[in-house]
Amino acid sequence: MQLLRSRWPLLVAAVLIVGTLAVLAFTRAGGGEEAGLLARATVGQFKVMVTTAGELRASSFVQITAPPNTDRAGAYQMKIAKMVPEGTIVAEGDFVAELDRAPLANQLNNVTLSLTKASAVFEQAQLDTILNLSKAREDLRTMGLAVEEKRIAKEQAVYEAPSIRRQADIDFEKAERALAQAKTDLVTRQEQAQAKMREVGADLQRWQVQQTMVQEVMTGFTIKAPSPGMVIYVKEWSGKKKQVGSQVTSWEPTVATLPDLTKMESVTFVNEIDVRKIAVGQPVSLSLDSDPDKKLTGKVVAVANVGEERPNSDAKVFEVKIQVAESDTTLRPGMTTANAIETLVVENVLSIPLEAVTSEDNVPYVFKHAGTRTVKQEVATGALNDTHVIITAGLEEGDEVLLVPPTNSASMPGTRLPGSTSGSTKGGDAPVTVPVPVKPGGSK
Repeated sequence: MQLLRSRWPLLVAAVLIVGTLAVLAFTRAGGGEEAGLLARATVGQFKVMVTTAGELRASSFVQITAPPNTDRAGAYQMKIAKMVPEGTIVAEGDFVAELDRAPLANQLNNVTLSLTKASAVFEQAQLDTILNLSKAREDLRTMGLAVEEKRIAKEQAVYEAPSIRRQADIDFEKAERALAQAKTDLVTRQEQAQAKMREVGADLQRWQVQQTMVQEVMTGFTIKAPSPGMVIYVKEWSGKKKQVGSQVTSWEPTVATLPDLTKMESVTFVNEIDVRKIAVGQPVSLSLDSDPDKKLTGKVVAVANVGEERPNSDAKVFEVKIQVAESDTTLRPGMTTANAIETLVVENVLSIPLEAVTSEDNVPYVFKHAGTRTVKQEVATGALNDTHVIITAGLEEGDEVLLVPPTNSASMPGTRLPGSTSGSTKGGDAPVTVPVPVKPGGSK
């Protein structure tokens, strides 16, 4: 009994507290309000940020490529047979990768066979030329002796009958003319032989050059570092980095790069809605997924004019390059960055949380908390970011607004801004354009 008496004051106090809370709740419900979270309109700096994920890479680098002239050697697609692990520190001349020589080995055999045939044709042409010219020179000497014979015969026919003298003159003239023609023919044959030798010589030289080129290209299939640095393999069209078995083509011969790690940039892709906000020179705050505590700064240095579709995505995106201001030895190509691009900064503006703004008939409203009641107030909005929106009319600093509309919001009368005709085209005045903020995810 004494225990009950000792607890009686506590029970009375509890009943009074519960009764007070019930009355307050009833009063709020009777006033058309709901107990909910409130936000206060504040004046201060307002920032609009575009956040994207990017990937670090060096601003400048040395390319490690397949040897030149692979297409002229007949190798258009080459497979990587060996390669050092990515991130390997190499010195100039160190081994980086090995390309499969099998396709060029067959090509070298074909070129060698063609070279052998061309060499045989060249030798045959030489022999034919020597034989033909030798015979022509011998015929020329024989004709020279015949002319000498006819000359002697002509001299001996001086005392003969006129007809005999005349025949001797004719024979001598024929011999001279034949000798002159033979001399002309010898010159022509020499020119013909030279032209033939030039033809077969050019064909032989072409195959010799082709064989040398194929051999040099095959030697270049052992790819070495042109300068010291860290090996970073390039990506294929699918987005995957090159590895053993990957193809290297004559039109995309780069296998890896040796980046300059003192100058880094973050390459990111921004959707076509947000890219309109981004311009060269805008400041950027960066952080690393691997080290969230490390904070970096940078600025936008390039914005693509033409969009593209990334692998496994149908959305159109635009490439944006962000130059990292700091030089940090821990930064490595391929690291993922979180980039916050500062697209707009406005000082001394009134803003509220984005959730506090709702829309009816394209008219933005807030539910302003005024004492014991709630007022449905039209507002004029400005720029917005991921969390807040600028209010240009309808609220004052310190006003409290509900983050969640009350249950009877649809039946509450709205207080319009002076002169506002938003959501209606009635009357003689043109409607006042009041932007309606779109919340993240596309809802109004």
